[in-house]
Amino acid sequence: MRSILTRLSVPRRAALAAVAMLAVTLSALPGPAEAQGKPIVIWNNKGGNVLEAIQYRNKLARSGRRVEVRGYCRSACTIYITLPNACLGPGATVGFHAPRIPGTTIIPPIVDELMAQYYRGGILRMWNTQWKHSLKMHRISARQYVRLDPQTRLCRN
Repeated sequence: MRSILTRLSVPRRAALAAVAMLAVTLSALPGPAEAQGKPIVIWNNKGGNVLEAIQYRNKLARSGRRVEVRGYCRSACTIYITLPNACLGPGATVGFHAPRIPGTTIIPPIVDELMAQYYRGGILRMWNTQWKHSLKMHRISARQYVRLDPQTRLCRN
């Protein structure tokens, strides 16, 4: 017994292949929550591994969904604020410090430059002149952040 595909004519096999490709494409589309535009909320984020944060940032950018950074956002979390689809909660607190190897005071090379590529304006200036050299956490309010980087949007309450 021959399979259905071998019994179909060439145009029908091509049509069936096109339908299969369409099904795969449709299965990759955003789910209901994404289609409704439900925001991704980053709440009270302490940061963490910079390379992992960069990967997550890229995922957030590809999602097309609004990203709201709320509560406190420290360390590697700060790179999410400049996403084109992000806003910063008006009551948020943002914290900067030198990147370091966990559990040490060792500031690794290049990591500060990786982070700097996601900062703009006065935030970038403060990063390069002060914050990236300090193991102390430097906290600023959302409004102070916007004064330093006017391109940043504040979220609606």
